[in-house]
Amino acid sequence: MEQKKLEALREAARQIRIGVVKGTHAAKSGHPGGSLSIADVMAYLYFEEMNIDPANPNMPERDRFVLSKGHCAPALYAALATRGYFPTEELTTLRKIGSRLQGHPDMTLTPGVDMSAGSLGLGISSAAGMALAAKIDQKPYRVYTAVGDGESEEGQVWEACMFAAHYKLDNLCVILDWNGLQIDGPVTEVMNPTPHDKKLEAFGFHVISIDGHDFDQIEAAFAEAKAVKGKPTAIIAKTVKGKGVSFMENKVNWHGAAPNDEQCEQALAELNA
Repeated sequence: MEQKKLEALREAARQIRIGVVKGTHAAKSGHPGGSLSIADVMAYLYFEEMNIDPANPNMPERDRFVLSKGHCAPALYAALATRGYFPTEELTTLRKIGSRLQGHPDMTLTPGVDMSAGSLGLGISSAAGMALAAKIDQKPYRVYTAVGDGESEEGQVWEACMFAAHYKLDNLCVILDWNGLQIDGPVTEVMNPTPHDKKLEAFGFHVISIDGHDFDQIEAAFAEAKAVKGKPTAIIAKTVKGKGVSFMENKVNWHGAAPNDEQCEQALAELNA
């Protein structure tokens, strides 16, 4: 990847992380850990990969993104704001009454949100349905969805995978955010869903495993996904929960806790360094 593009992507990811910290701090609640882990993938999707237009959020030919791990809405909102869908100042209204930025994405409120999210497992089903609709309508758009590793314990995730493979949805790309931690502890100790690669392959997916913080690997994976025909692709992105904020990294207690004033100041200082 050329240096100029790499620097631009790193800056976009940094701004997304800053937005996550500011939003959850202002809300005094939210899910910073998994939002920070997916920030690099979100930066690549919104600034490089997807065919989108912030000035026309509902253009019919746009690529779609579904945040299946919907509690990590702070990352999606920060990506949308950084990309220009709405002012970044609005990120501090996260979870407040009357705000467009609720605790889970709402497609009726927020520009750029293609599907509302709530119960885990629903998003990947919605994404598979969108991808099938594109096939039926003979439309060229692609559908991307981010799934949590803890979320992959849900049976509905695997039903959706079975559906996607059955209908040969090669326009669907599932990104599994494998940061290894969920609300109750290490994923492999709570309800071990591994090995994801072998299971996804058995369900009919083309599987790519990457470092989810390496933009060269992220770029190569999305290019490979586009080249695959006749089956959906799953990108298993190995990430660090709380990536970018030293005291949050690999700490399960930051799954669903907001930084206080002092912690917010420290986090922003690190991200701005």
